[in-house]
This record gives sequence, structure tokens and C-alpha cells, in this order.
Amino acid sequence: MGGYSSEYKISLKSGNVVYNTLNKEKYNAYRIHIFKDKWVYVNDSNEEFPIDKNDFSITINDNKIVFDCVFNAIHGAPGEDGYMQAYFELLGLPQTSCGMYQAALTFNKRDLLATLKPFGIKTADSYYLNLGDAINEDAIVDKVGLPCFVKANKAGSSFGIYKVYKKEDLKAAIKSSFKEDDEIIIEQFLDGVEVSVGVISYKGKIIVLPITEIVSENDFFDYAAKYEGKSQEITPARISDDYANKVRIEAKKVYKILGMKGFSRSEFIFKNDEPHLLEMNTVPGLTKESILPQQAAEAGINLQELFTNAIEEALNN
Repeated sequence: MGGYSSEYKISLKSGNVVYNTLNKEKYNAYRIHIFKDKWVYVNDSNEEFPIDKNDFSITINDNKIVFDCVFNAIHGAPGEDGYMQAYFELLGLPQTSCGMYQAALTFNKRDLLATLKPFGIKTADSYYLNLGDAINEDAIVDKVGLPCFVKANKAGSSFGIYKVYKKEDLKAAIKSSFKEDDEIIIEQFLDGVEVSVGVISYKGKIIVLPITEIVSENDFFDYAAKYEGKSQEITPARISDDYANKVRIEAKKVYKILGMKGFSRSEFIFKNDEPHLLEMNTVPGLTKESILPQQAAEAGINLQELFTNAIEEALNN
């Protein structure tokens, strides 16, 4: 838990929920904090013990402890962008999230959407900018229209996302978004029902969890809407059977195309009665209030079952 990005506080919450939920009779759980300046095991007395990065082990009272499995609860870098996955793969250490390639691809919104387009997955029209590029407001508006969304390409929890209504406000939003990432995606505004769809590997099968409808009190599903109660997350979603079937098929299709494993949560907006993919999260929030656990509960899967299954699947893989 933890991480190098603006999402580290949310990750610590998720990680502690996992730690406190796991069956202590079945597992010996260790809280590992991953930060740029330190990788440490934190015990229940909040004492810290350094991680040996050579083999991801700890030593307590001259007793070396190596782990059987890693439960990945890091949102953002380096736990959701492929770095930790690659490291654990090199060590031969099972971990609960998807593989290195899938993590890196899904964390890069532009690359993800470009990869899925040939498979018929619908997305919003978009315009790309890299740090240092000339900003042509007319070209941006011609491509995506107004209002539009300016998004940091590799960031989560709605950090670096701005809704822009006027052409003259584009440069300020772009400048702010570049504080989160050196790549930006500017997307057409899709005015329709927004839903979040969890797809997981559960007991050896790919299952689509009950769909959540997102109704934000704010202008869009931003940080405050996600984490400060400024939204309604309605599970199951109040959508027609036709909409539900369409988005279930698309979400499962995306999971299979990418060769995913573990948890995933994809966001879609309906435009012209068709679901358009916004993004996919591969280490979604895992607190009791988070969307994926809400969906699992609706499907009759409690938190302990959800987390135990993730560990069993990782060990079986």
C-alpha cells in the first residue's frame, strides 16, 4: 500500500481494509508501505522494518521472512502502472493484480483506447498533447467540441482532470493537468448515463459484477464526488435491460481482449444508446465504500470472500 502518486492516502485506506479483513487464522498478513524514500513493513505498533529489495523480504530479530503472495493495493504509480508487477514477476512472487503489460497499458489512457479501437470498442473523440507541444485551441475545439475534458493521461482518482466550457479556459486547464503528467488527453464531453462495471476473476471464472450508476452532485465524477460523498453510486444501476446487457458484454470483452486477471473496474458513458469506454482501473478502491466492494456485496460476495479469492487466484496462477 502507499505509492508514489497523489493517490497514496487512498491506497493506505484500501490496504488497511484488506489487512483488517483477511482471515487471521488462514493468513499471516504484513502491511508493507511503498514510498519513494522508503519501503518498510509496519507492524501493529507502527514500528518500521526495511524491505530488502533484492528479494522483497524483511528481517525481524535476526529472523528473515519471505512472502508467499503480495496483495497489491497501490493505486497509481508504481502499483498500477506495471512497475511493481514487473518487479514481482522477476522475483517469481505471486501478486493479486494483473500482469505488467496489462497494468502499463491500462494506466495509459491514450494507449488503452488506441489498442481497443480496432476491436470495435467505442470511445469519445480525443486530442493528444505532450508537455512542450504548441497549444492550438481552435484545433482542439474543432476535434472534440465544447465542453470538453482535459485529463492527465497517466493519473487516477480524478487528479488532473478539468471540465472546460470556454476556449479561452483551455490553456489554464492544460497547464494544471500537466502538473500531474507530461501527457494529456483532451476528450469530447459525452452527455449520458455514466456507469462503472466491475469484472473480476472469481473462482477460476470471469464474472461481471452488478453495474453501478454514477450520479455526481458536482459537474462530473471528480475527486470530491469519488471520496467526499458528493455523488450517488447506485448499485444496481437504474438502467434498462438493454443498456445493462450491452455494457456487460463490452466490459467482459475488454477484460478478455486485454488478457486481464484480478480486479478491474471500467467506466462507461452511454451515447446514442451505446456504451463508450472512458478508462479501466486495475487496482480499484477496496474500502467498504468503494464501488467494486459495493458491487461484490450486491452479488453476494463479502469483503473477506473477495480478498481471499484474489489471493487464491494469484497463488493458483
